[in-house]
Amino acid sequence: MVGPGPGGGAALENANPLIYRRSGERPVTAREEDDELPDSIDDREIFDLIRSINDPEHPLTLEELNVVEQVRVKVNDAESTVAVEFTPTIPHCSMATLIGLSIKVKLIRSLPERFKLDVHITPGTHVSEHAVNKQLADKERVAAALENSHLLEVVNQCLSARS
Repeated sequence: MVGPGPGGGAALENANPLIYRRSGERPVTAREEDDELPDSIDDREIFDLIRSINDPEHPLTLEELNVVEQVRVKVNDAESTVAVEFTPTIPHCSMATLIGLSIKVKLIRSLPERFKLDVHITPGTHVSEHAVNKQLADKERVAAALENSHLLEVVNQCLSARS
């Protein structure tokens, strides 16, 4: 699932990725500050959760690499569904499963249990798209992956704030 990372001796697959500008912080509205009104979860809130996930190979975020974009996040709060498409930087990226797993773990840790999560590769952007999507959709495989202490450590590094 995961090969040698930075410092592991392997050459980077995409040594010079395009870097995109980060979108600004979302302004907080008066409605969101009103504790009397229900605060539904929307596309931007989910994007804000995942945009700062670190790429496993580069000292950049998934937003800076355009792996995640707000337009590829779909939330239906009433039906408790969240769908996130992510786009690997290159069609044969070996880190695609790890990136998807990191997104999924961030959402599992951040959202109420009522949400059904669908994290998948943007159609047509990866050579192993079907296999990666199948892994990410399989709850048992995701749970087993997170029982692997080395893999969990790598996921946690992707989710940790940069110092």
